[in-house]
Amino acid sequence: MIIDRIRIRSFKSIVDQEIELGSVNVFIGANGSGKSNILEALGVLSAAAFGRVDDESLLRRGVRPGVPRLYKSAFTGRKLSPHIDFKAWCNGDSYRVTLNNPLENPKPYWQFKTEDLRHNERTIASRGPKTVKNKEQGLAALKAVELGEQDPGFQLLRLLQQYVIYSPHTRTLRGLQNDSQMRAPLGLSGGNLAEAVKKLNEQARSDEDIEEALEEFLGLIDWVREVTSVGAAGSILSPSVPRPKQVLRFTDRFMRQGKNTLTAYDASEGALYVLFFASLVLSDQAPGCLAVDNFDQALNPRLVKGLVRLVCEQLPPRPDRQMLLTLHNPAALDGLPLADERIRLFTVDRNSEGHTAVRRIWITPELRKLSEEKGWPLSRLWVMGHLGGVPNV
Repeated sequence: MIIDRIRIRSFKSIVDQEIELGSVNVFIGANGSGKSNILEALGVLSAAAFGRVDDESLLRRGVRPGVPRLYKSAFTGRKLSPHIDFKAWCNGDSYRVTLNNPLENPKPYWQFKTEDLRHNERTIASRGPKTVKNKEQGLAALKAVELGEQDPGFQLLRLLQQYVIYSPHTRTLRGLQNDSQMRAPLGLSGGNLAEAVKKLNEQARSDEDIEEALEEFLGLIDWVREVTSVGAAGSILSPSVPRPKQVLRFTDRFMRQGKNTLTAYDASEGALYVLFFASLVLSDQAPGCLAVDNFDQALNPRLVKGLVRLVCEQLPPRPDRQMLLTLHNPAALDGLPLADERIRLFTVDRNSEGHTAVRRIWITPELRKLSEEKGWPLSRLWVMGHLGGVPNV
């Protein structure tokens, strides 16, 4: 069960866009084109599905809090919409909400203006501006308490509620900096990576498929023989380095025995990012729907390509898992098996009026012919401007 489609209206740089999603969704585009706004729009919808939209609920989902004037589209020559509008579909079910907060004298909580939760054509919960009593509390979230776990409306709300945006940070992955937003299996900045790897190793010992997949992820780190988590690492960690409860321990296959172990503090950041993504893709505790902003940061181009390939191999067979990614490294595109309908690539641009425009990329006969004639992979086609989503420089 994944989100089939989302519609975003009057949110930041997005005036009106509808996006049909797959299992793995990659958004490419120039800086400032609106890629992160797409992820955050879904984050606001997630907070609404939970029943409360305020700075705390947005931060918990990885959304940057902002005042109403920064959330509402305010383009020159267009009437300012009094509300922001979101809708998501899943297997014929849908949840829509419009939210308002005054530009002048804004309130701590966004107010629900309208809300509509449907199963096919059956209304589960609905209200309009004149029927709202507690405008700061979501009606669908209250109604979900009365629904059984097998009810389609409950399942859609739960899927939306789980959604978070991860933005991994190297110091947090190393355990040198606390993560302000903790989740299972990982914090939104990568906190508790050692604990996540420990649980993933435990999961692999009882599941051959997970064990094999984890070995493939570790295969991307060519110098590593083994990665474990230990409760104490006094002999391999400097006394001046903060000591979390669990510490990652890497075994270098090239170094001699007894001198071949190191921690996350000393390991390459690429190795940490590989483990971070392995945890998100393979852990049974990971959210059903999640996003990673700037997926390719700190990674070598060939490592990015291999990592994207593995994510696309491992995630789609899991029918209850979905991921949205933003990235800038062209090499990542060469790891996308776009012949698989579950893998989708989108370019994000700003049109002549400055509005964010999202377009799905299909491998057309024209693109295939150009690639064959020039010998260009998808990454080169993007760089040369044949896909869109490039800065005008």
